[in-house]
Amino acid sequence: MKEKEESLTLELDFTKLKQIAGIEENVVPVAVQNAETGEVIIIAYVNQLALDYTLKNNMAAFWSTSRNELWVKGATSGDVLELVDVRVNCDQNSLVYRVIPKKENACHTNRTTCYYRKIISNKMEFINE
Repeated sequence: MKEKEESLTLELDFTKLKQIAGIEENVVPVAVQNAETGEVIIIAYVNQLALDYTLKNNMAAFWSTSRNELWVKGATSGDVLELVDVRVNCDQNSLVYRVIPKKENACHTNRTTCYYRKIISNKMEFINE
């Protein structure tokens, strides 16, 4: 996994939504945005349990589609995302969590965002490194 996370080789996983369609849980995508900077931190998925947990505890929680379990962001790392609000799109099939990261780095790669690379002419470059 670390190799893919630090690679500049473009290898997008176009099968992810097919994989999610095969899970037992009903989920919707959620974009997580830093409410102070506007930066997108991560795209994840939530089911009713994760949304209820998030609203009750004012802390971002998701449904892990790979582990098939509730994932409370920061429960083990301390990289908690404090909830500002939850926004719902027009078709009610996706959400935006606006959050304030409680630590400097919200991504498990020790970056402020999971979007730390950009595509330039079909190749990737690191942003701000």
